[in-house]
Amino acid sequence: MQIPQLIKARSPFVSLEFFPPKKQEEWPAFLKVAGELGQLRPLFVSVTYGAGGSTQSNTLEICERLIETCGFEVMPHLTGVTAGTDKIDGFLDAIRRLGIDNVLALRGDRPAGYTGTDAELFAVFPHASDLVTHIRKNQPDLAIGVAGFPEAHAEAPSFATDLEVMRRKVECGADFIITQLYFDNRTYFDYVDRLRALGVTVPVVPGILPIRSLASLRFVLEMCNARIPGRLINALIKAHEEGGPAAVYEIGVAHAREQIKGLLDGGAPGVHLYTLNKADMCLAVMDGLL
Repeated sequence: MQIPQLIKARSPFVSLEFFPPKKQEEWPAFLKVAGELGQLRPLFVSVTYGAGGSTQSNTLEICERLIETCGFEVMPHLTGVTAGTDKIDGFLDAIRRLGIDNVLALRGDRPAGYTGTDAELFAVFPHASDLVTHIRKNQPDLAIGVAGFPEAHAEAPSFATDLEVMRRKVECGADFIITQLYFDNRTYFDYVDRLRALGVTVPVVPGILPIRSLASLRFVLEMCNARIPGRLINALIKAHEEGGPAAVYEIGVAHAREQIKGLLDGGAPGVHLYTLNKADMCLAVMDGLL
């Protein structure tokens, strides 16, 4: 079923993001985690694609396993990095054969170790909107999600430019938006207001990453340009000094719960949790919130 229809039928909701383990011997443990998270009754789950499609085959097989073993509505990610139309069409045909009705269309990032030019990297699909256009033309029955950046994409010359990029994605056929992680709800609500002012009316689902440790937070911040409120970073540092990793974990749970409650009370349609393939924190964060 298409995600926009699911959102209309059940809001508020939680959805989840997974990444496919690279080694098959890790798959049973991963599927056990996914099964544990099934108690949250996720509206859908997304599965990442890997830089340059590096885990494409794993993505497809993990999607199939999640459907068969967990009964999830699954949305694979798809990137245009180093991809020609044949590769994209092959992937789309494969997910349709699995009965999948949704895809998250992304431009994608430069793969580690790639030495070519951006012109070579994004030769066929230089922008996410180009990928959206291709999917909409060739798979009209697929619902298309796209990524939103409440604090602007790291490569955007300005916030206004980034908003126009999003407007263009929707104009080309995107049906809903899932945001990059952020830590201050005012960022999300301001982003939605600005999109609405541009005529973008599709659902905007906020992406939330519970902070598990200072090390994981540093890693995440190296991957994106999310800003951390001063009071939160101060609380995390103090917790680490006084109580160590366990205290940081508790602060992370508390902040994510506060974020999600504020989002749902403020009218967000639901929340998308970046699970990092772990169940315990997501279950603690969502306990009693839906």
